[in-house]
Amino acid sequence: MPYAVIRHYKDSSKLIDELERRSDDVESLIRGIAGFIAYDLVRTDSGGFSVSVYEDRAGAEESVRSAREYLQKNLSEVGSSPEVLQGESVIHFTA
Repeated sequence: MPYAVIRHYKDSSKLIDELERRSDDVESLIRGIAGFIAYDLVRTDSGGFSVSVYEDRAGAEESVRSAREYLQKNLSEVGSSPEVLQGESVIHFTA
């Protein structure tokens, strides 16, 4: 089964704006990780969250490491580190 990662960006609307502005960088980073299946960045009233789906845990954990490194290097002044939730999908289907 696929493995998913949710990054919850609390009170970080500026960070979401900046990630949206840098969508090419985000896509390149996430797609470059082995086992990539899907990614969504969602804006909420107080910030946002992303959902990344990979074929296995190794890809998901690499995405956590890579995203953390990217945020620290490029956007540390815009927002704080997200809350990260991850786990194996128990139900997964697509269109």
